[in-house]
Amino acid sequence: MMDFDAHLLIVDDDERIRTLLQKFLMRNGFLVTAARDAEHARRVLAGLDFDMIVLDVMMPGEDGLSLCRSLRETHITPILLLTAKGETDNRIEGLEAGADDYLAKPFEPKELLLRINAILRRVPDVPAEEATPKILTLGPIRYDMERGEMWQGADLVRLTATEMQLMKIFSAQPGEAISRAKLVEDLGRDRGQAQERAVDVQITRLRRKIESDPKQPRYLQTVRGAGYMLAPD
Repeated sequence: MMDFDAHLLIVDDDERIRTLLQKFLMRNGFLVTAARDAEHARRVLAGLDFDMIVLDVMMPGEDGLSLCRSLRETHITPILLLTAKGETDNRIEGLEAGADDYLAKPFEPKELLLRINAILRRVPDVPAEEATPKILTLGPIRYDMERGEMWQGADLVRLTATEMQLMKIFSAQPGEAISRAKLVEDLGRDRGQAQERAVDVQITRLRRKIESDPKQPRYLQTVRGAGYMLAPD
């Protein structure tokens, strides 16, 4: 097992399989959210951050391959495809759609668990100190570190996939400056000045959702010569 509670999204139109997978993975220490189809998954992904998506290919309406291709335009979240089709061409098609792995049905639950853990081990993780609080307060904003959710009062603040990743990185090291180069690395991007400038743009957008005055940031600060720092209350 992994040494942290990863949050998984299970997307499958078969209620029986969806429920069995959810119960099995929760017994093995994961946080699990389930979606019944692509449309439902999109609504969930609009407000939550996940460590991995387990996605069925054969679904009515928008199928898993189409959803996978679409998600790859905005998300770098690992995706494991499940399908009844196990032929080589189908596996290649799934990987070309952006999936990290491919498991044909029927499968042994233990094999699914091994594949999930193998994929998660390949994903760079930002360790949080055990003493770090699970909720960070940024003025009127509350950030739930475990769920990757940001709230203002009773309203959920919508974050993009990159903004979610940045908040996860910053919240793991509150009060510490993180260089642009390190942020690029933790985001899984190629190194270079262009990507560092792209991080600057993302920081500006994130500040608009956090700060009362984004031009005079109180919580997501610029540390001259060192990078950016999250300074919660």
